Amino acid sequence: MVKSHASNLTIPEGIEEVLLHACCAPCSSAIVEWLMAHSIRPTIFYFNPNIYPELEYTIRKNESKRHAESLGLTWIDGDYDHGLWREFVRDLEDEPERGLRCEKCFAMRLTATAREAARLHLEYFATTLASSRWKSIDQINRAGIIAQDAVPGTRFWAQNWRKDGLYERRNQLLKEYGFYNQQYCGCEFSMRKPEQS
Repeated sequence: MVKSHASNLTIPEGIEEVLLHACCAPCSSAIVEWLMAHSIRPTIFYFNPNIYPELEYTIRKNESKRHAESLGLTWIDGDYDHGLWREFVRDLEDEPERGLRCEKCFAMRLTATAREAARLHLEYFATTLASSRWKSIDQINRAGIIAQDAVPGTRFWAQNWRKDGLYERRNQLLKEYGFYNQQYCGCEFSMRKPEQS
């Protein structure tokens, strides 16, 4: 790993392409911009079967696709099977945010990303999940290593995408692109509870 110029972020030596798992367009935007500024071409992989309801999924998916296409990047639809995701996190419905349900969800999505990277003959994969201040970086990194170990020939690029002003840049790009900005992480269990009267 080498540090990028005037940056706290690290870049794997020799990397030119990466499969970037995208949770949404707002979280992807500053990361994609940074990657391209460092001569790394991302292919966007949208795989988020956790998102509920399906209308919410479709809105986020279309925004991600619109963003990638505006930059001339390859965008891949990982398909939507919320029922399969529910089976995967069965008995974890009452876990708190940042609990075991989230970690299992990350592992499912990143393992699918690693498989897609292998299919595309890309060594490295990363995720925009690591840009959210609502997520645990440790959980994401553990899930990335699980995915890497499950799919030989792939390497998880662990990165804290909140550094170097990327979180602030995300908010600027959100306004510039006029992105839909969701108000909850994605699954039905992460929806904000109505306030008690």
